[in-house]
Amino acid sequence: MNKTIIYIGILIIAIGLLWPWITKLPLGRLPGDFAIKREGFQLYVPITTMILVSLVISLVLWLFKK
Repeated sequence: MNKTIIYIGILIIAIGLLWPWITKLPLGRLPGDFAIKREGFQLYVPITTMILVSLVISLVLWLFKK
């Protein structure tokens, strides 16, 4: 459990340091991300972004498990 908390802390620090570059990535604007805008209503469904983030998280967890 202690190693997991340390890894999570390192990951949060890395994301914080890389944030200026992460915000420039096209996440949230990929093909397959749907945005419906109507008067008084706005719906955003980032399907492709969710799949991509899920794959990256799964890969990272798989690498830490080995």
